[in-house]
Amino acid sequence: MRGLFMTFEGPEGSGKTTQAAALVQRLRAAGYRVEAPREPGGTSTGEAIRGILQHDTAGEPICPEAEVLLFAASRAHLVRRVILPALETGAVVVCDRFGDSTTAYQGYGRRIDVDVIRRINALALDGAVPDLTFLLDVEFGTGFARLTARRQAGAAGEDRFERESQAFHERVRAGYLELAEQEPDRFVVVPTNRPRDAVAGEIWTRVQERFGERLKELRRAG
Repeated sequence: MRGLFMTFEGPEGSGKTTQAAALVQRLRAAGYRVEAPREPGGTSTGEAIRGILQHDTAGEPICPEAEVLLFAASRAHLVRRVILPALETGAVVVCDRFGDSTTAYQGYGRRIDVDVIRRINALALDGAVPDLTFLLDVEFGTGFARLTARRQAGAAGEDRFERESQAFHERVRAGYLELAEQEPDRFVVVPTNRPRDAVAGEIWTRVQERFGERLKELRRAG
């Protein structure tokens, strides 16, 4: 039986990584086999690409077109080495970012032709379309206040995308919301301007509503 594939998307400071981890922990505690990759990354090759894209390890500016192709390269490798094999064994895959990130950040944010990005993504995905995508939505001011607090606490430094202008990040958020409107059956928009536990509770409820019976079958089969 094919497993389940869920992804988490959102602008900077939306809490998607925290909420993806919370869902993974809850699923594992309930007895499911779960793969939890991140994008870019999730493989040795992908992590090397992540260093270039997120943390300037190449030591030079990256043109937008190269950015798109590097994300696609990391994604193509992750799909074929991790995601599709896991789904074929009946596992639940929860991915922190996926193809929609490139559409939102490089398409809407960088203003690269969205149709071109979709064609590149189609090659990278090899049919690995998420069953459900959680879009964690947050306004720019709230998201970046969280990032500032995190940096002040020493949790992380500022990456390439966090250094972009407010106008860029507003376009990214608007792009995400437009994608959600275009695919309402796949996307669930979850506002995150509230306590983490409330957000996690809504996500778990949505998963149970959408996949309750299928999850029971996967646990029995696994």
